Amino acid sequence: MGLASQDSIKQLSALMEELEEPLKNTFQNVHQGYQHETLARFLRAREGSVSKAHKMLMDCLNWRIQNEIDNILSKPIVPVDLYRSVRDSQLIGMSGYTKEGHPVFALGVGLSTFDKASVHYYVQSHIQINEYRDRIVLPEACKKYGKKIVTCLKVLDMTGLKLSALSQIKLVTMISTVDDLNYPEKTETYYIVNAPYIFSACWKVVKPLLQERTRKKVKVLSGNGRDELLKIMDYDSLPHFCKRDGSGSGSGSAHYGSSENSNCFSLDHPFHQELYNFIKQQASYANPVGPIKHGSFHVDVPPPDADETLIVKTIESEMHKFGDINGISHSVNGLKILDN
Repeated sequence: MGLASQDSIKQLSALMEELEEPLKNTFQNVHQGYQHETLARFLRAREGSVSKAHKMLMDCLNWRIQNEIDNILSKPIVPVDLYRSVRDSQLIGMSGYTKEGHPVFALGVGLSTFDKASVHYYVQSHIQINEYRDRIVLPEACKKYGKKIVTCLKVLDMTGLKLSALSQIKLVTMISTVDDLNYPEKTETYYIVNAPYIFSACWKVVKPLLQERTRKKVKVLSGNGRDELLKIMDYDSLPHFCKRDGSGSGSGSAHYGSSENSNCFSLDHPFHQELYNFIKQQASYANPVGPIKHGSFHVDVPPPDADETLIVKTIESEMHKFGDINGISHSVNGLKILDN
């Protein structure tokens, strides 16, 4: 249990018993019947401090109510061509399960461009995947494997990572802040694959800034990581970029091969088809008469904490150094991402 002792969990549980509606209802959506494990997650995120974990959890619940997060799975991104553009530029998907039953999520960090829609659509899509994971995928994994499964595993593909990633750092920080403050400790392990030199240079200076529990979760694998990942999952559950030989080049989800059903980033992949159909179905239940409304679902994102701000500044500084060494000049202040 680490930093979350049984006594701390009991103290936090007693505080949460005082909840009234609508906080009580949204808390149920957070813990999905695994209240003990949820309290432990928030305690670990706050180094075992009951008072800090309680504040973090209350802030999370209030954020959910203020932003109607409980209803976000009934807010599809439409039309479908817009959602396809989001999927082609925000590369994330689920490829299968580990042998222990943990869902395997894949992220194309290096080739995500975040340039086909407004910031709000990318944040909305990310939160929808989080909520679908917590409300649908993980409960189904519990039934499938006959045990408690409350965390996932992530494989991060760094193929294509370059200095232009500085243009995305604002949006990536927003998404990371949403996860850190509202979905803490949901990832068992982060596996880094296809890491170019620029990642290695950044990782060297960022690693000492991370808390020990976070550092222990990050595993940088050689090449595409296939041999190591096959120790914990079957071949069919490997992300598509771990199955091919060589990291290749290109951009967007089209880079990952012609078979869209095997590319877990693609809207045509079974995971994304099930997710999108689920959201459209929930929308029809919420509004059985009228058409689905167009427009993004705006979510307020709190500012990152001091530690995360330091990490972002360190990454920016290291990438600028890398650019200077290679005779490239980039100014993050002059780069913008789409907004509306």
